[in-house]
Amino acid sequence: MRILLVEDDITLARGMVTRLKRMGYQPEHCVTGKQALQALSGSAFSLMILDLGLPDGFAIDVLKALRKAGNALPVLVLTAQDDVEIKVAAFNNGADDYVVKPVDVLELEARIRALSRRQAARRHDVLSVADVTLDLASLQCTYREHSVALTRREFMLLKGFMLQPDRILSRQQLEELCHGWEGETESNAIEVHIHSLRKKLQPQLIKTIRGIGYMLNSRYAD
Repeated sequence: MRILLVEDDITLARGMVTRLKRMGYQPEHCVTGKQALQALSGSAFSLMILDLGLPDGFAIDVLKALRKAGNALPVLVLTAQDDVEIKVAAFNNGADDYVVKPVDVLELEARIRALSRRQAARRHDVLSVADVTLDLASLQCTYREHSVALTRREFMLLKGFMLQPDRILSRQQLEELCHGWEGETESNAIEVHIHSLRKKLQPQLIKTIRGIGYMLNSRYAD
């Protein structure tokens, strides 16, 4: 796991680099905000530790640039003082967490692990199978990078298929996926929704297994 450490206190930075390496991480050290922006533009990192008191005053600008570019990199902010206004400004501009200097190594490791788990959970909020992407947080669907409007029931059915691609789901299982949505009384409702999904996406994407059920064919284009 590569970590970008942005800290102008060389003595503190050296100590943190040593600690991070002992924890099994791969730290890269920058002194200024400008150096951090250059590093972020040319390399991929799993997390950034950012000191707000940088000599060039670009710490908040680094946060702004990161989020404006749509980069969801977890950012752990370092603050020299436990100042509420400074923390609020950091959070408002995209920080995920903060620690107050001097940094306790056990707390630092715990917060890094927490941010790593949170980032992993974010990644799991997006399902991708074949050419279809489903964002479970925003309830958005895209097919070959084009937005597709789905009803709530269609979304729930597609989510069920994408969580278990290439596995046959019975009609009863599919009905259970839609259970709880009002007005679902027609005996052929599942067939109607699947027909609609095929029209909006790709007819071959959802395969009928006669007498058993349906499955999402992740290799429909092969």
